[in-house]
Amino acid sequence: MLTREQFHANLAAVRARIGAACADAGRDPRSVLLLPVTKTHPAEAAALAFEAGYGAVGENRAQEAAAKRPLAPAALRWELIGHLQSNKAKLAAATFDRVQSLDSPELAEKLGRSCVEIGKTLPVLLQANAGHDSAKAGVADFDALLRLAETAAACPALRIEGLMTIPALDADPAVARRAFDTLRGWRDTLAERTGLALPQLSMGMSGDLESAIAAGATIIRVGTALFGVR
Repeated sequence: MLTREQFHANLAAVRARIGAACADAGRDPRSVLLLPVTKTHPAEAAALAFEAGYGAVGENRAQEAAAKRPLAPAALRWELIGHLQSNKAKLAAATFDRVQSLDSPELAEKLGRSCVEIGKTLPVLLQANAGHDSAKAGVADFDALLRLAETAAACPALRIEGLMTIPALDADPAVARRAFDTLRGWRDTLAERTGLALPQLSMGMSGDLESAIAAGATIIRVGTALFGVR
């Protein structure tokens, strides 16, 4: 587990990168939310993020988050950023404050039913495979994204807030940028076609946050640059 001093040094470096990227893009740094990603790290990592002023953390697996959440500050919000298996929909509905990885109509219906059962409205992002990487989850084209949005919008317990994508790991910066630009284009078209307000674009991680900010990201998900590799 890294020390508080190491975490704050890492956080300062990430904030500096965000500030520089926003300056290059002509954006206000306050328009980009940093989501610390605590997957595979202990609950103490989530507590460090909360103490530093971050109200939410990202996790990849429902079971891991469910185990860590009781050990972290009660006011901390938890967001799912990893693939959700349909048989974990009930656990995810109970555990997370937002699911960023809604990637199929079937999952939308199951997650929506699980939220109705517990009387909860759950914010969600629709995951799109904007980089067309066979190793990544998410709908692969706009027509599939439209079907997913229509299904999720029909679920009264789900509230669609935007889109999310994960480009290929270690992708060339130009490849990642194309994926991010594609996601933004799909978001704009989807909002126009459906009338949905889709303010959030969750894209960009430790290695490509600059490209994501240039393309319009409103949420960047950073784990390794903050907490190191585990």
